Amino acid sequence: MSLLTKQDGKRNIKLKDFDPGANEGLSEAEAIAQSAKLLTELKDLQYLLYAASQTSVLVVMQGMDTAGKDGAIGHVMTGLNPQSCKVASFKVPTPIEASHDFLWRIHQQTPSKGNITIFNRSHYEDVLVTRVHELVPKKVWSARYGMIRDFEALLTSAETIIIKFMLHISKDEQEKRLLEREKEPEKAWKLSAGDWHERKYWDSYQKAYEDALNETSRPDAPWYIVPSNHKWFRNVAMAETLVKTLRPYRKQWTKHLDEMGTVAKKELAEMRATGKE
Repeated sequence: MSLLTKQDGKRNIKLKDFDPGANEGLSEAEAIAQSAKLLTELKDLQYLLYAASQTSVLVVMQGMDTAGKDGAIGHVMTGLNPQSCKVASFKVPTPIEASHDFLWRIHQQTPSKGNITIFNRSHYEDVLVTRVHELVPKKVWSARYGMIRDFEALLTSAETIIIKFMLHISKDEQEKRLLEREKEPEKAWKLSAGDWHERKYWDSYQKAYEDALNETSRPDAPWYIVPSNHKWFRNVAMAETLVKTLRPYRKQWTKHLDEMGTVAKKELAEMRATGKE
């Protein structure tokens, strides 16, 4: 049984049905031990992904402020080879970005074959922040759901594996984390009055997230709602989901590498036979 349930569009999502403090019966020690094993396998799968270069992986991370996107990236991607893994963050669009369609800056950051890209916030900001703060009319942001579905379908048709995580925390847990930042000098740099201001829109964001999840959950671009009140559970749940998603490709990648090796050996043998080594 998996720690997270794939949201593929077959059920209506209500965030109230997902407990942000869930841990599936795991203790912190058990979760940490499982994470270590999973991250070792993830590193191995990344090597095969890179070497075979048949597919790419896009990991989307969304969540309320303090949900732990940075922490999850730092933990779950520990040990991966930076040669074929990068993080792309999307904040307020620059004037040049804003002068194009909302997906223009996104498409430029998608992964090429053999590579993993993590979106720390993403194209979904354009149906979340823009909606909550009424930065564009409803007819504009609501039309973007279809554009996002088409965009992600384009990526999957080009052999991109898409995994989308919504890091789900409670309002009380968010307040606790914001207050902790004020008390811990090493986290003071994260302080922002804007984070407290955004809390006023909590309910609006929850509704915006629900609609985004329901409108864009598809079998080939699923969402996973990650209970994130416990950072250790968030980490193991995401690591397990990544491994279980990529594991079925191991045989395909290994077969392709074996075929590449056979061809390379044949070419080398022919070169030596002709004395052109």
